[in-house]
Amino acid sequence: MPLQIIRADITKMKVDAIVNAANSTLLGGGGVDGAIHRAAGPELLKECRTLGGCAAGDAKITKGYNLPAKYVIHTVGPIWRDGTYGEPEILASAYRSSLELADAYHCESVAFPLISAGAYGCPRKTALSIAVNTIGEYVLEHDLNVFLVIYDKKSFEIGSSWFGSLQTYIDDAYVREQMLAYGSERRYQTTSFASYPAKKKSRFPGIGMGEKKKERKGRKEETETSFHRPEAELFSGYAKREEFEADMMAPNAAPMPQYAMAPAEDLEDRLRRLDESFSKKLLRMIDERGMKDSECYKKANIDRKHFSKIRKDEHYRPKKTTVLAFCIALELTLPQTRAFLESAGYALSHANVADMIVEFFIERGNYNIFEINEALFHYDQNLLGS
Repeated sequence: MPLQIIRADITKMKVDAIVNAANSTLLGGGGVDGAIHRAAGPELLKECRTLGGCAAGDAKITKGYNLPAKYVIHTVGPIWRDGTYGEPEILASAYRSSLELADAYHCESVAFPLISAGAYGCPRKTALSIAVNTIGEYVLEHDLNVFLVIYDKKSFEIGSSWFGSLQTYIDDAYVREQMLAYGSERRYQTTSFASYPAKKKSRFPGIGMGEKKKERKGRKEETETSFHRPEAELFSGYAKREEFEADMMAPNAAPMPQYAMAPAEDLEDRLRRLDESFSKKLLRMIDERGMKDSECYKKANIDRKHFSKIRKDEHYRPKKTTVLAFCIALELTLPQTRAFLESAGYALSHANVADMIVEFFIERGNYNIFEINEALFHYDQNLLGS
């Protein structure tokens, strides 16, 4: 995965290079800087003394010494005033300079902390946004695996304009899901009509006492026919059918599910209707959109080796996160996303937070996979990509 957001101790990362959020002297300090110097040992400070410091927005490289990483890339972020003194540009430059230095030393993997987000005073939500956007742009053009290391989840903030809307979207979807599952958000009974004894008064007006036999027969059929039970359970807790239908027709209410049984078909019919494999379908869709393979897999946050495996194996079985990543890279609409997922044996569900997050972004035409992963990380969900 070209860009991953993880919670970890950066001094323990087994990567080619880790980035140190240093001060301009490069002689050590507090926070991440001090932790890296302590873990690397005194030899790191000796080498840093020979570098002559570093300007804000630039980067310099040393050996890793006692660290698991081969190199330490030292970069200096801006001291944050109010954001109007070029701080965002300097911070973005610190990330780019570090990435370019990692490439120059043939690093395949590099780990960053949130630069300037500590003692230098950059708001964490701003620091995160600049980090994700700058690194995301870079990895789209270069083969480099980057880890953005968040030491403390409590310090992770999302400040994007879409965050409030996303939370509301997820909450509303769960309410609708619960109403479909239990009949009403006000009642959590799951008893269907089929379980009521015959002596009970009919649940709906229009069924007279003289029709008890028909009512009992209907209950029996409902009990024996399992595909009717979910719909029957929807009405639990309502005195009248009209009340339930009014709830379901409310604004933003989810549509009534259909529980019709599919017509029977034999095995040969099913086999004849098998679609093309995931690998073939993906490659065809890339070609139809006039994309290069590299453009697609980088937009999907998929590394080159993983994509090569997909291309070579006609019967490749992808993970759901991989399929969704390509849906984002191909900028599929929601119906197209559902169809593509179904062809790989998956589906979107309103009972799944990760699915709701992806659906939210697709509905709004936002196909920035790094922003989507930022939201998934916030909700402790698996990130999209490989």
